Amino acid sequence: MSKQQFESNIKPIPYAQSCVYAKLADLNNLSVIKERFNDPSVRTMMSGQVPEDKLNQLNERIQEMTFDTDSVSCKISPLGEVSLRIIEREEPKCIKFETVNSPIHLNLWIQLLPTSETACKMKLTVGAELNPFIKGMVAKPLKEGVEKLADMLAMIPYGA
Repeated sequence: MSKQQFESNIKPIPYAQSCVYAKLADLNNLSVIKERFNDPSVRTMMSGQVPEDKLNQLNERIQEMTFDTDSVSCKISPLGEVSLRIIEREEPKCIKFETVNSPIHLNLWIQLLPTSETACKMKLTVGAELNPFIKGMVAKPLKEGVEKLADMLAMIPYGA
């Protein structure tokens, strides 16, 4: 088994680092993702960027997500049901997670850095212990998933 890392691109967020951290440090706050995805204006905006069938698949996955203060659960193909639990909070710059109920042990870091008093940037990193056989099957979906999650987190209205 070898440790693999998958990083998102750096995402600008037009909210202060402290606001973003406060929202992400309590995962109950992420239920806003479901609400935003059901907003017709958000769906219209995304339909120009994402094919309709992919948009419907994403909607199904989002609606199946469950949240509490320290964990989030969702279905990820080809892994199945995966739960992430917060294992460390380093206010206001980093939140670390690990998987629960996953066939593959993963860690996730959300890193936040201020760019001004009213904006910050975010990067997601996933670390996974993968054997060569599994790596071939999940490396591409993991990389794409990290990027999609980063995009989704960057769209949250943190000031609301």
